[in-house]
Amino acid sequence: MKQLILLFFLLSLQSTVYAQKSIVEKYGRLSVDGNYIIGEHGDTVQLRGMSFFWSQWKGEYYNKRVVQWLRDDWKCTVVRAAMGVDESGGYLHNAYEEKEKVERIVKAAIDQGIYVIIDYHSHHAHENPEEAKRFFAEMAKKYGKYPNVIYEIYNEPLQVSWTKVLKPYSTEIIEVIRSHDPHNLVICGTRQWSQMVSEAALDPVDDHNVAYALHYYAGTHKESLRNIAQRALDAGIAIFVTEFGICEASGDGELDFEEAQKWWDFLDKYKISWANWAVSDKEEAASALVFGAGWRGKWKEHQITPSGKFVREELLRKNGPIFESLEK
Repeated sequence: MKQLILLFFLLSLQSTVYAQKSIVEKYGRLSVDGNYIIGEHGDTVQLRGMSFFWSQWKGEYYNKRVVQWLRDDWKCTVVRAAMGVDESGGYLHNAYEEKEKVERIVKAAIDQGIYVIIDYHSHHAHENPEEAKRFFAEMAKKYGKYPNVIYEIYNEPLQVSWTKVLKPYSTEIIEVIRSHDPHNLVICGTRQWSQMVSEAALDPVDDHNVAYALHYYAGTHKESLRNIAQRALDAGIAIFVTEFGICEASGDGELDFEEAQKWWDFLDKYKISWANWAVSDKEEAASALVFGAGWRGKWKEHQITPSGKFVREELLRKNGPIFESLEK
């Protein structure tokens, strides 16, 4: 009888261990191989998830319960902590508070076994490179040992030169990161709100593990931007869509579901990872949540916007089977 009880206990324990296997345990540390992001075992990895909103304006959502809900209910394999930098109340004005919000998300993602993008959410980061260096030196020193972490070193540069401004900035920040973290993936922002990936492809950063940010909003950016992305891919770089919306580039306006599907088809063709903008209840079309939705997750159907529902359905359809495979 004791032997049967022991056998039952061991089988239950084994089942629990398998059930607790995580996305990060499945893929491990990420690296770039040509156009693709791959895992430690050679798997081609396409992450899909959600981006948080500017930290200084929707910081209430920056908590572990939301991260857990995004993993368990939305089936996110990645989340993006968008730390506001230059704008009112951002990191340059309240460094401790904004950094602490990011660290909450990073720690929660590590605990939940999913990937996390540490996003320096700025339009002017190259104007204050020393601040960015200090921030990323601290993040890399603290979290570089975790394979969960991805660094996005410049959210959306405006109309500044890639070769003269953005590449030198990226090179400096990457050198700081690599002094503490030689291995984790870095994402570089590109000119014109992270759209001109084809320019970066012609003059890439000299680092072994870099992808380039492409941002789009389906109501505004259509075939012409996909053509730019295609040229960048043809030149051999890896792209990561760290931010996109179903709506117009303003973050508001009409939702374009047809164009959004064309974008997803394109991203799936090349296994390009993405994060949707945004975990927010701001009253605009890009928000995933209706105004007043709780900031602890567990959102009901009526608390999710049309954009949020559309994205969540895609996450369940594409990421759901991945999570199910972890339990087998």
